[in-house]
Amino acid sequence: MQALDDPARLWPLLLDLTARHLPCDACALLRRDDRAGTGQAGAGLLVPLATRGLSPDTLGRRFELDEHPRLKAIAEAGDGLLRFPAGCELPDPYDGLIPDLRQRLHVHDCVGVPLSVDGRPWGMLTLDALNEGRFEGWEGAIAAWARLAADLAAAMERRAALAGDGGTALRIIDDPPQGPDFDPIGASPAMASLLTEIDTVAVSDLVVLVLGETGVGKELVARRLHAHSPRAAGPLVHVNCAALPDALVESELFGHVRGAFSGAVADRRGKFELADGGTLFLDEVGELPLAAQAKMLRALQNGEIQRIGSDRHITVDVRVIAATNRDLAAEVREGRFRADVYHRLSVYPLRVPPLRDRGTDVLRLAGLFLERNRARLGLRNLRLSVAAERRMLAYPWPGNVRELEHAIGRGAIRARVARPPDGGVLTLTPADLGLEEGEGSTVAATVPVRQLRLPEVPDLSELPLRDAVEDLERRMIREHLERHDGNWAQAARSLGLDRSNLFRLARRLGLRE
Repeated sequence: MQALDDPARLWPLLLDLTARHLPCDACALLRRDDRAGTGQAGAGLLVPLATRGLSPDTLGRRFELDEHPRLKAIAEAGDGLLRFPAGCELPDPYDGLIPDLRQRLHVHDCVGVPLSVDGRPWGMLTLDALNEGRFEGWEGAIAAWARLAADLAAAMERRAALAGDGGTALRIIDDPPQGPDFDPIGASPAMASLLTEIDTVAVSDLVVLVLGETGVGKELVARRLHAHSPRAAGPLVHVNCAALPDALVESELFGHVRGAFSGAVADRRGKFELADGGTLFLDEVGELPLAAQAKMLRALQNGEIQRIGSDRHITVDVRVIAATNRDLAAEVREGRFRADVYHRLSVYPLRVPPLRDRGTDVLRLAGLFLERNRARLGLRNLRLSVAAERRMLAYPWPGNVRELEHAIGRGAIRARVARPPDGGVLTLTPADLGLEEGEGSTVAATVPVRQLRLPEVPDLSELPLRDAVEDLERRMIREHLERHDGNWAQAARSLGLDRSNLFRLARRLGLRE
């Protein structure tokens, strides 16, 4: 069966067949991840591998067993099928996630079967129906489909073990770090290609330069590279180059000896030494001053460093991963970055696609943030309206994943304040997310800078005071719009203004119609 080579094809195919042969309105296959390593029921979380009949964001959700009593009860059911009575008071994790043309429907009949592989808890199969009593008399058939799922899981694990990947063939695209291993969320062709490339280069010792816009998840790529490399047991040392004061950059990277400078009261190891035997992640590497770049060249070439104030050379065994949202080739041409260091860092460049190029991945990522905010606000469920899903897919997300996370966090709080949950389920609308159409909306406010009819700014010293102030305001608005790729909402935030106030000011200054 060729699908055994590709979990992304196998599990959806299995659920397609399950939905055809069993009387369910929705079903899901969830993989268990005991992050704490206890192996006890209730520890860890469940990650959806495939769903049918549930909203798209469900695939991005991560279900903590201790926060979802129904899922925990299924996990603790041993080898037996567990059916919840219609009047069960335990909250259903899928309530409101079965879409309808007019509304989100609530579950009325629920069955779950825990799945084991070689005596170990592996995951579970869940089936839901909108009518009471739908699963009466179907227990035997449900158990048979669950056994098939467990057999396929066992076959895949055996194949993965023979391939020598330690079961990584079964690892799905996971969320930001929860344990020693994780991956960025996504199932689009762009992300699938990136993940394949990451896992291929991870096993080498090549220096990798991770490229991409702000907020796309470059740090997650670096963490996956380390976790899937032979250095995974070693340290992963993260350096935010943009946050290092110029006077302390060399000390932070290479260390110093006592008395090397004022305040150096003891010997100190730098980040290269701390990463010995592991990986050094240089985030925002384009911010490094030229003096530090010159000293770093030797470390990149032959692994030799020298503490400040010492004549002794120290050899370190470090794999370097760098990340930047800058065009380093252009920085080299402008003389702001050393060409030799650039070529040493860009041995293997990896470009992380922006969220706008990842299709429906935005809804999967939304599911991750919805579940986090649901737990934070103590809700039965937190979901998106159909209109919100449409607007999210249409919006270009210039701030990428970080902007999406903040939009959902803000939207959840706004919605919670504005209206009571419906049976414990809170639905986010486009207005909650700042994605409503019309004036003041984030979507309507995204305009390419080249389309803005902005007047030329004259020398302010030649103008009367009032005109000079207005022209200064025009200049600042234009600079902030260019900085944020024409996004009025982000420009307003960086200017410290409310969006509606910025729109009124821009119209008065002739920058908007």
